[in-house]
Amino acid sequence: MPKNRIVYSTDHGRMCPECGHPKSRCACRGASAAPPADGVVRVRREVKGRAGKTVTAVYGLPLRGGPLEALASELKRKCSAGGSVKEGVVVIQGDHRGTVVPFLEARGYRVKQAGG
Repeated sequence: MPKNRIVYSTDHGRMCPECGHPKSRCACRGASAAPPADGVVRVRREVKGRAGKTVTAVYGLPLRGGPLEALASELKRKCSAGGSVKEGVVVIQGDHRGTVVPFLEARGYRVKQAGG
């Protein structure tokens, strides 16, 4: 751990307090983005903090990197919607819980649905 804990730099933006690198090149990112240990994938409808737009968020997938991106791409095609992957969370634009839950269950994941 670096001695001086810089959390923001005008040259690089946000800095990781653990490794001291810029957040975009964080050396300890893999350890902090670990999926929950319970093995359950959680699917939620979210609106808060998204300018009133509804999204379907998928948390706890035991995948990282390329396989997670591939699954997210397949989900977006299945839902005919846009979306992204950020910090291990798959976000699909719109409320697609009715499509996402059976899709993931068919692939062998244990899924819990939450949110209004």
